[in-house]
Amino acid sequence: MSSVLERRREYLRLMRQLTLKNGFFTVADIADLKGHPRSTVQDWVNRLIDEQCVIQKEEKRGRAPARYVASSAMLSSTCKRIFTTVDGDTVAIYHECRSSGCAAFCAYHHRQAGGVLAGVSRDGMLLYEYATIGSGSADIGLYPSSAVGVTGIRKENGYIVQQIRCIGGPAYSLTEMMGMAQGVVAISSQKRGPLVEGEVVTRALTHIIIGIDDTDSRDAGATFALALSLLQLLGKMDGVIPIGHHVAMLHPSCPDRTAGNSCSFIELAAEEHMIASIHDSAVRFVAEESLSPEWGVAIKHGFIIPDGLRAFGYAARRSGVTPAAAAATAAEFGITLAGRRGVIGALAAVSLCGHSNTFLLDPAREP
Repeated sequence: MSSVLERRREYLRLMRQLTLKNGFFTVADIADLKGHPRSTVQDWVNRLIDEQCVIQKEEKRGRAPARYVASSAMLSSTCKRIFTTVDGDTVAIYHECRSSGCAAFCAYHHRQAGGVLAGVSRDGMLLYEYATIGSGSADIGLYPSSAVGVTGIRKENGYIVQQIRCIGGPAYSLTEMMGMAQGVVAISSQKRGPLVEGEVVTRALTHIIIGIDDTDSRDAGATFALALSLLQLLGKMDGVIPIGHHVAMLHPSCPDRTAGNSCSFIELAAEEHMIASIHDSAVRFVAEESLSPEWGVAIKHGFIIPDGLRAFGYAARRSGVTPAAAAATAAEFGITLAGRRGVIGALAAVSLCGHSNTFLLDPAREP
């Protein structure tokens, strides 16, 4: 019995060390360190999961092995999810926090620090930032300097690497918390005097915007509700991360409107191999659940909205536009359309992505 307990302690010690160092461990990691067969290590992992000493962080996906963390090494983390999408040379960074106070703190200091970030916004617990691949200087230190900043972004073999410089609380977050966030593939850090510098690695995901409209009738249904259900459906697929759901108002006097003439769009981050399934599932779901035969769907890859596409959305807010104009605009910018008259509002919804809710909900507001 004593030898069994000793092996248990040794396995747990290694699992804790790797969890604290990398944010996770795999069966292969332990097997290589111990020189034991992987089947033996897997048996111990399963046993420790049953004892609630180990938690599975990510399931096995293709050639990527399952990832685990030692629960006794897991600290209470405010970082829930960290993931990135890419559009050309621009990267969108999403950091979902469990604390509105911490999200506000990071938004303030990231914005003040400069570095490579071109835009920083916050929607509730979700902090989203835009950066161009490259590097930049940031003034990091104690007040009045910023406590944390992103000083570099690079893309490597399908992954995004964020270079972060920080001090104080953010340094603790980088070394002890961010590695526990869903979406983080790897993390490293080193102390340089009073500062901590590190790298956070996430997958370079595809950004998908899906607009829908004309799914309700004059007596029942609501496009916003169907769009939210679609987000929940797609967000449960492996390799897909839901980002958000928005409502936008179009021309309020449109004669074909069922009520106030609002449309909706959702945003997703997806692995490339999931894109075709997302398209098929989105169109099929809207077609089956719509209460109107005039439903429409528009699907765009990437978060950058060209001026010509924006112009279509602005026109739909000021006056009526035609299905022919929607088809021509979609073809010009590589956007997939499906359905009937609702493609006008669906494309307009996509074209308005990136605006504030205040703008989206007031069709009289100028950009």
